[in-house]
Amino acid sequence: LLAAPNASIQRIADRACVLINAGYQADCQEVKELAFQQLSQRRLPIEQRADSLSLAARLLTQANQNYQTSLDKNLQDFSYQALRSQLASLAAQKANAGAVLVLNNQTGEVLAYVANSGLVEDKVWVDGIYAPRQAGSTLKPFLYGLAFENNLLTAASVLDDQALNISTEQGLYVPQNYEKDFKGAVTVRRALASSLNIPAVLTLNKVGLENFWKMLNELGFSLEQQADYYGNALALGGADINVWQLANAYRALANQGQFSEATLELSSPIRATKTILSPQASFIVADILSDRNARSLTFGYENPLATPFWSAVKTGTSKDMRDNWCVGFSSRFTVAVWVGNMQGLPMRDVSGITGAAPVWQMVMNYLEAGAGQSFAPQPPKGVHQQLVEFDGFAQPNYQEWFIDGTEQAKVSYWPNNVPEIVYPVANTIIALDPDMPKNYQKVFFKAKTGGEQLSFWLNDHLLASAQQDYAWQPKRGRYLLQLKNLQGQVRAQVRFEVRGKAFVK
Repeated sequence: LLAAPNASIQRIADRACVLINAGYQADCQEVKELAFQQLSQRRLPIEQRADSLSLAARLLTQANQNYQTSLDKNLQDFSYQALRSQLASLAAQKANAGAVLVLNNQTGEVLAYVANSGLVEDKVWVDGIYAPRQAGSTLKPFLYGLAFENNLLTAASVLDDQALNISTEQGLYVPQNYEKDFKGAVTVRRALASSLNIPAVLTLNKVGLENFWKMLNELGFSLEQQADYYGNALALGGADINVWQLANAYRALANQGQFSEATLELSSPIRATKTILSPQASFIVADILSDRNARSLTFGYENPLATPFWSAVKTGTSKDMRDNWCVGFSSRFTVAVWVGNMQGLPMRDVSGITGAAPVWQMVMNYLEAGAGQSFAPQPPKGVHQQLVEFDGFAQPNYQEWFIDGTEQAKVSYWPNNVPEIVYPVANTIIALDPDMPKNYQKVFFKAKTGGEQLSFWLNDHLLASAQQDYAWQPKRGRYLLQLKNLQGQVRAQVRFEVRGKAFVK
């Protein structure tokens, strides 16, 4: 009678009555009595809960099939109850669904797979682990890691968190922070740990949209669109991902940038690994995500991200609070949590810190209570710590980690002295006019050098000194314009495109 094989007796009886009323010859009351008489004694051979229904359906595709999983029953039970308890406290705020995935960092084995909260009866077969949801801020660590690896930024670099207008095909893009305010000059450490949006967009423009998009795909995120489709929003979570992908990507951070596939199979063969991010960059990102002081700018000191042992963690909240995330790792385990609702509707005042983070904290505490204390990873070769002196803005001096060769003993930040490409702005599209002689279609590159000796570089080719405007003859194509100092370090960069028909001779 029902698509759901384990439906309640009342629901089966009600369905029978619907069929009778539709024209079948039978007495409704008689059918109800028969249903209760026959079905009240039934016994299911195995308890079926919403957290594992979809997983069983995925793994058991044939009759009499057995599949030995890596799941830990006690951890599975605890994670399921932790999720349901948190969702019960958020019921009035339109949060009724969630998912929890726990991975063993070393082996990649799945230890807990909570795909459904079971709180929405007609949605118990939906697998929340694989359901696509917007990423929110959870992709930022990989963006900054890529910037570290390519020596574009250090954790002590300063980014200006202020109102920013970015030219796009759809018009001006104006990113905002979650709190709708701006923090001014901040170090990259504080920008990442406190999840500031404007610094992330600035970093994306340094790294390059295409490079970041490629990295995310290498990490297992199956981005359905090309890089240009996402634009600057890719830095802020404008792409759809799922819990499985997110957890395993963070597991790669926990493993010093080494990526391998996660598995549900117990004692599965060792899977191939590939390097997505250098051990040095991965270490610095993890250190930032574990920094309670650096994240206090947005989250304060007392929050569900704090644990009594070493852990690195990040939250994320999608547009209109439709989804929120908390994902992080200790030395042994990676835990990813998603909280939202099955209808895809905005929740009421539920962010990653208030929705998913309490579940993450409960599960992580449970794991480490049974496994022992989690300790901070040892720094890999090629990184060292150095005291940094800051000048020009409110930032106390502190010891910072650097990849060898990128160290900064002193960081000065005076807004008027920061190198900047004034024109073209990031993502400018320049249209050629086929009716205008090419000599009248020069593009003038303009820059503020901040007193440094800088040069214009276009697609890795030296053009001229940036001390004065440079007149460039545009040609169709995509370009990366950079300001580099005498040491070859990139001080500013923008991407732009030239479109249009050929010039009239």
